[in-house]
Amino acid sequence: STHEYKLNFKKSKEVCLSYVQDAMLQKQWKRAAEFLTFYIESLEKDFSTEYMGPSEMIWRIGTEILCHHSHSSMKEFNSFIEQMKTLGVKRYLKVCLEHAFHLLCNGLIDEAYQNLSLAESWRFGEQTAIQDKEMKLIQAYRGLLDYYSWCKQKNILLEHGQDGFEDLSVEQEMHSCFRKAAVNLKEIIKIPGVWDLFVKCYVDLLEFYGDHNEARQVLNEYAYNSKFPANPNAHVYLYQFLKRHGESKKSLISALKILHDIVPSHELMIDFNIMLQKSKKRKKRRLGLEVIFAALDYAGWKENVKAWSCLARQVKQIVISEKHLDWIKQEWNSRKDWWPAFHFSRYLAKRNWQENESLSYEKALVAGILLGKDCKYFKYVSHQGCKAQVKRFRILKKFVNKHNPVYLRMSG
Repeated sequence: STHEYKLNFKKSKEVCLSYVQDAMLQKQWKRAAEFLTFYIESLEKDFSTEYMGPSEMIWRIGTEILCHHSHSSMKEFNSFIEQMKTLGVKRYLKVCLEHAFHLLCNGLIDEAYQNLSLAESWRFGEQTAIQDKEMKLIQAYRGLLDYYSWCKQKNILLEHGQDGFEDLSVEQEMHSCFRKAAVNLKEIIKIPGVWDLFVKCYVDLLEFYGDHNEARQVLNEYAYNSKFPANPNAHVYLYQFLKRHGESKKSLISALKILHDIVPSHELMIDFNIMLQKSKKRKKRRLGLEVIFAALDYAGWKENVKAWSCLARQVKQIVISEKHLDWIKQEWNSRKDWWPAFHFSRYLAKRNWQENESLSYEKALVAGILLGKDCKYFKYVSHQGCKAQVKRFRILKKFVNKHNPVYLRMSG
C-alpha cells in the first residue's frame, strides 16, 4: 500500500543517514561519501507531500566529507558549494561565509575576497533584512581581508623607507585599504559579542595613524560595556594598550584587577603581582599575595618558576618583618588541606630537584615557611642542595630553621 511504502521509504532514509554519520565518526570519508550519494538519490525519489528540509544537512555533511576526502579537489568543493547556495536563500550568506573560510584555509585570499564581495551585493527581498547579522559578518570578514592588504602595503613601505621610495601607488593603495577596513571593522564591533580579532585589527589601524583617543575609546567600550559578554581578552587588550602608551600604574592595576576576577590563572597575574608588591599601599600588597596564591591553585602554574619566586619573595619579606603574618595565615587556611599533596610531596621534590634547581629552591622556601622545617619537600630539597654544596641552599636551610617559630605561630 502507499502508506506502507512511505513508512519503508522513510525508514530506509533514516538508516542511510545513520550509516553516513557512523562512517564520518570513524573517519571513513570514502564510505561516508558513498552513503551520502545514496541518501541524496533517495531524496530525489521522495514523492511524499511532507515538508522535507534536508538541504542544510547535506550542506554540512557534504562540506565535512569534501574537506577530508583524500580525492577531493578545490574544483569539486567550489562546485558543491555553488549548488548549496541555490538550495535555500535562508542559508545563502552562511554558505558564502563558509566558502570564504575554506578558500582562506587553502591560501586563496583573492578568491575569498571576491566571494565575500559577491555575497555583500546579494539581495533577495525581505530575506536581505532578516539576514542582517550574516551580512554584517560578511562585511566584517571582507574588512579583515582589507586589513591584511593594508598590512602588506605597510610592510612594503616600512621595508623601503620613505626616503628614496617614489612610487606613491603603494601608499595610495595602503590608505585605500585602511579606509575600507576601518569602515567595516568599526561596524561589526558595535554589535554586542566577542570580536577579538576585529577589535585588535581596528585598534592597530587607529594606532598606526595616531588616533590613540579613538583606540582607547574602542577598547574601553569593548571591556566595560555591560551589553557585551564577559571577555578576559578585552581586558588584556586594554592593559596592553595602556602599557604601550605609558599609562599610570593605577590604570594598569585597574585593568588587571578585573582580569584577575574573571581569570585568576591568567599569565598576566605575574605582572599584576609584581606591580602590587611594589605598591606602598598595604591594601595592594595584600591583594598581591592573594593574586599569586590564587594563580598557584591551578595545575598549569605548578612548575612556573616566576610565580613561585614572586610568592617566595613576598612571604620571606613578611616573615622577616613579622608584620602581616595574618595575611599568610588567611591564604594558607583555605589551602592547607590540599596544597601539601598538590605542591609539596616528596615525589615532586625529587622531580623538581632533578629537572629545575631554581624551581625547587623557590618552592622549598615557601614549603618551609608554610609547613615548617619538617616538611617533606623542604627536607628533601635542602638536603640535596647542601649535599651538592650549593651555598644558597645552606642559607635557605638556616633561614627556615631560624624562622620555624613563625610557622608554629601561624599553625597555632
